Amino acid sequence: MYDIIIIGAGPAGMTAAIYAKQARKNVLVLEKEVYGGQILKADKVKNYPGFEEISGFEYSTKLYNQIKSLDVDVKIEEVLQIKNNEKFKEIITNKNSYKTKSIIIATGAESRKLGLNNEDKLIGKGISYCATCDGMFFKNKEVAIYGGGNNAIDDALYLSNIASKVYVIYRRKDFKFDSMNLDKLKEKNNVEFVLNSNIVNINGNEKLENISIKNNDTEETIELNIDGLFIAIGRIPVSSMCDNLIDLNDKGYVISNETCKTNIEGIFVAGDIRTKEIRQLTTACSDGTVAALNSCKYLNKLKNTEN
Repeated sequence: MYDIIIIGAGPAGMTAAIYAKQARKNVLVLEKEVYGGQILKADKVKNYPGFEEISGFEYSTKLYNQIKSLDVDVKIEEVLQIKNNEKFKEIITNKNSYKTKSIIIATGAESRKLGLNNEDKLIGKGISYCATCDGMFFKNKEVAIYGGGNNAIDDALYLSNIASKVYVIYRRKDFKFDSMNLDKLKEKNNVEFVLNSNIVNINGNEKLENISIKNNDTEETIELNIDGLFIAIGRIPVSSMCDNLIDLNDKGYVISNETCKTNIEGIFVAGDIRTKEIRQLTTACSDGTVAALNSCKYLNKLKNTEN
């Protein structure tokens, strides 16, 4: 029986493991693929305190080596289901089942992709899903953003203050909402809207070279030479293992406030999978800290009750 099982070995999960282990708890981290999470794909990280510049891979590896130095048990297994029994929690994976007193869910959220050739290959080499993370790498360069929601507009406005040119590509003929940021964006001299169009090809070998855009009415295809492409069509929370147990919002994110507690006593949540406004590397680590400390408080309370 473990004291705490952490689902997900991204920054939130690994930070939680550090705090839980330093509190002398018996900890297991379950990760379905590879440690690091979404930050692993970042070519450079320049907004994390203490590091002037570090690659996502290097940062993730340092964090992983830190938890291993603390003798945290890490297993590569996909969590399929969480069960809440009377005296313990149970986690069912694709390989085993584990009993634990407390759980921290840190599975994150995946960026919704276009599903085009070269998309995965060129992530970090011209393609990004986070303007606030990577925008500064495109200072005085030409970029495009694909998407038509509030986040896409906010990102485009942010990029317009950095890049020399911003193309806003959207599949519809007009936006379905009004906002101050959309009005501000339309006033920008370096912003061009490419509406009623879809990206049909992403071209480049070692880095992004250009994209092919097809007009939905004329079916005319043009090539747009850009240095960066920001895809802002939403994110997909990794929360399927929570179904019918943990309360989720209508988009599939685990409902929790700043305490990182869920509706089930003893089950906590940390990182991008949690309902919150800002999702950054620093906030993920903050969540991991809060979730671990509150999990330890829960375990101490549980111990006092049993005694």
